[in-house]
Amino acid sequence: MGPPLQVGYKFLVERQHIDQLLDALRKKGYRTLGPTLRDNAVALDELSSMSDLPVGWTDEQEGGKYRLKKRSDQSLFGFVVGQQSWKQFLLQPEMLLWQARRSESGLQIAGESEQPKRSAFIGVRSCDLGAIAIQDKIFLEGEYADPSYKARRENLFIVAVNCVQAGGTCFCASMGTGPKATSGFDLALTEVLDSMNHYFVVEIGSEVGGEVAHGIPHREVLENQIEIADDLVRKCASSMGRTIKTEGIRDLLYRNYNSPRWDDVADRCLTCGNCAMVCPTCFCTTVEDYTDLAGKEVERRRRMDVCFTLDFSYIHGGSIRTSPKSRYRQWMTHKLATWIDQFGTSGCVGCGRCITWCPVGIDITEEARAIRESEVGSATVVATPR
Repeated sequence: MGPPLQVGYKFLVERQHIDQLLDALRKKGYRTLGPTLRDNAVALDELSSMSDLPVGWTDEQEGGKYRLKKRSDQSLFGFVVGQQSWKQFLLQPEMLLWQARRSESGLQIAGESEQPKRSAFIGVRSCDLGAIAIQDKIFLEGEYADPSYKARRENLFIVAVNCVQAGGTCFCASMGTGPKATSGFDLALTEVLDSMNHYFVVEIGSEVGGEVAHGIPHREVLENQIEIADDLVRKCASSMGRTIKTEGIRDLLYRNYNSPRWDDVADRCLTCGNCAMVCPTCFCTTVEDYTDLAGKEVERRRRMDVCFTLDFSYIHGGSIRTSPKSRYRQWMTHKLATWIDQFGTSGCVGCGRCITWCPVGIDITEEARAIRESEVGSATVVATPR
């Protein structure tokens, strides 16, 4: 069996043995979920074998632009992040809260009865690990934990993949969330590919990860192979497509709540909500009640929502945020400022999805930079967001 596969232990797995990793997870009762190709994009779906991965594909991302491109090699993870994040498997897009039926024998009330399956996430990037950690803080800590999220989180196995290339809209290095996975995983893979070799340096992140690793053909990894893998990640960190200065950003946005820059972005914003929908940390929901025409059945459902809709801030008498300016400002200041007050962390992990999937290419890093630069040589007034 070789040396004990303890937390922190590293070993080498050849490319052809990644299928055995998937097999080992399925034998332990996990359904394997990961990146695949669908509708000309990288999408998350169930994986039955290594061939389901986007083998030999990469992606080109810029503001409002996403394109798949064929690679000249057979890399398994030679792309960055697609429009979907892993939150769809932890926070159900729609879930039944309770339902009631009226019959001759009385009123019958039932809650959600579905038991979550054990899931293994394959190919989780470090920015998305950061996003999962943030949602753990929100939905698991404190007096009121979300039972649905908790049940799914407890049945989760994470295979992370360290990034060896950065996308055009990535800025995880600025946010301190990547490109190397440092925690929150069971196994972490770094893909090494050149004209002579194709292998993965694998690090164990948990006891369960060590147990799964026993079912994968592997061998000892040499120090120079570890250094090659680490060097690829370091080069990735220095080639981010975007950067953002985070020092003092909370107070910066508070001071500039009335900045004219918000008018500029409002002229471009379509309030479509794409940025919030693709964000791996946004968790806005709404609750809706449904009844049948006979009045015999009723149910309450929770579904994902976005703060860009006019109805989201509607209370008796009307909507609080009636303008695109107020809604974009709410989203960005919550993400980079008020989130820190609420949860002790930024709500942004630098994945760049909001930039890529904005139809008009609004760039959160550019907006932050423009507001910071507007302070140079000008007086500012402190305002408190609401």
